[in-house]
Amino acid sequence: MNRTEFIIATAIILFVAFILGWFSHWLLNRFMRVTQSEMGELDKMAQQLHEAEEQRDQAIAYFQQREAEMTNSNSQTEAELRAAMDGLRDARNEAEELRAYIERVNNA
Repeated sequence: MNRTEFIIATAIILFVAFILGWFSHWLLNRFMRVTQSEMGELDKMAQQLHEAEEQRDQAIAYFQQREAEMTNSNSQTEAELRAAMDGLRDARNEAEELRAYIERVNNA
């Protein structure tokens, strides 16, 4: 095989490789092509996802607001309970003092 035959054989091999690559690229694009109905479905799914994310964000905000309200209510209730317990403790102490006074007066 001389130099010219080698160059021609190499050119033919490269041309065949190019044709096979182009054909495989065309074939892949032919099977992987997205139709208009599929694009519409993808757009619809994207819109639904966006709406679901908005609803989730609204639900999170609502629950955070409710949690803050419940925490505030709980704090107020605990403060009222502490005040009532302090009042009860003071009333018991006063009752004990009155009993002790009455006993002292009766014994004297």
